[in-house]
Amino acid sequence: MWEKLYPVETTEVPSAAVLRIVLIKGTMFRTTFFATALSLLILPAFAADFPDPVQDIPSSKSGNQRAVLAGGCFWCTEIVFLHIEGVKEVISGYSGGTKETANYKAVSTGKTGHAECIEVTFDPKVISYGQILKVFFDVAHDPTQLNRQGPDHGPQYRSAIFYLDDAQKNVAEAYIKQLDTAKVYPHPIVTKVDKLEHFYPAEEYHQNFCRRNPNNSYVRAIANPKVEKTKKQYPDRIKK
Repeated sequence: MWEKLYPVETTEVPSAAVLRIVLIKGTMFRTTFFATALSLLILPAFAADFPDPVQDIPSSKSGNQRAVLAGGCFWCTEIVFLHIEGVKEVISGYSGGTKETANYKAVSTGKTGHAECIEVTFDPKVISYGQILKVFFDVAHDPTQLNRQGPDHGPQYRSAIFYLDDAQKNVAEAYIKQLDTAKVYPHPIVTKVDKLEHFYPAEEYHQNFCRRNPNNSYVRAIANPKVEKTKKQYPDRIKK
């Protein structure tokens, strides 16, 4: 686990207790070359024309909708969706376990059942649930990695979609089947589709981490390449 090996770099001054708890993804890359090489390894070269979901949820007049997605470190998935037009809010958090252990120190053991995830609030008139999933599968993470994402290992970094209703479940399952049938990836998708029981927001210092800590080594090496790929793949969906 990177977080057990390296100190955190931050533009803020967390408490000593936070530093002891976090120990997160800090100065792990000693050269720019190594950082760039690793980022390329965890961002597979998917097809330029990533398929749209055949099945989707029509736009609704009932206001904003939510999607809860797990794709490795929540810093990285959060920053990708913060750039997407139609996304109103992104909150990093935990899902899949109990309230009592929904904290970073416990979740990092990999024994609580939680996954690091994000809650995406979006306007369905601007971007559909299916298009949210398209960004998730195409640029936000690699859905073929089992219980890991790049340098982060453990079930807390698993790929998962936590659906809120049957409509989301049906779209998610159909899209995974569609991508696997089309052999978009060189390996089968391992993303789990589970019912959302609870979403627990993560500690405040995790929220909007990439923008608050742009000089963090992990952010520069892992998160920023995903943002750049998002801008390249979806220029028409980037917030102005």
